Amino acid sequence: MAAVREHGAAVSVAEMAASAGITKPVLYRYFEDRADLQRAVGLRAAEWLMERMAPALAADTGPQNQIAAVIDAFLAGIEEEPELWRFVVHNPAERQPGTEIVEDVREQIARLLAQLIGARLRLAGRDSGAAEAWAHGLVGMVQSAGDWWLERRTMSREDLTRYLTALIWDGAAGILGDADDADDADDANDTDETRNDPAPVLQMVPKEAGDGA
Repeated sequence: MAAVREHGAAVSVAEMAASAGITKPVLYRYFEDRADLQRAVGLRAAEWLMERMAPALAADTGPQNQIAAVIDAFLAGIEEEPELWRFVVHNPAERQPGTEIVEDVREQIARLLAQLIGARLRLAGRDSGAAEAWAHGLVGMVQSAGDWWLERRTMSREDLTRYLTALIWDGAAGILGDADDADDADDANDTDETRNDPAPVLQMVPKEAGDGA
C-alpha cells in the first residue's frame, strides 16, 4: 500500500518490492503473480474503506442525517487515499483482478442500505420490495460521482455531500411521504419517551467465506 501511495495506481511490481525492502523474486514467493499481489493490496484497501464507513453505516440517527454521513465517509475515504482507490477500481494494467473486490465492497454497503431503506418503507406502510434495487442504484451513483469529483474537484467535499444527499433524500421523501419529514429536525430533541419510530441501527455483517451473494 505504501508503494501505491508513493508511485500511484500504475505502480510496478518492482516498485512494490523495493518499497517492502525485498527483490521481485522474494516477493513472488508470497504471491503467485501480479494479479494475486494486486488482489491482496485491493482487499486491504477495501477493508480500510469499510472501516472508515462503518460508524456512519451503523449510526442510530435520522435517515437524512445517515445518508449524508455515509456519503461523506465514502468521499472522505477516497479523498484521503485517492491512489489506493484508483488502484483497486481503475488500475490501467490489471483491471479485472480488482473488479470482484470493488463488487464485494459495493455489495456490503448496498446490503446495509437496503436494510435501512426497507425498514423505513415498512414503517411508512409502503412496499419494501424495491429496497435492494434502490440501494444498489444509490451506491453506484455515489461511486460514479466520487470518481468524477476526484478528477475534477470543481466543488468541495461538503458541497458534493450536500448535493447528493438532497438528490437521494428528495427521492426518498417522495416515496415515503410526509411521515419522515421531521425526523432529522427532531433528532436533537427526541427522548426515549417521544421517539416513536427510531431509525434502525445497521450492524456490519462480514461476508461469509464462500458467499457469492
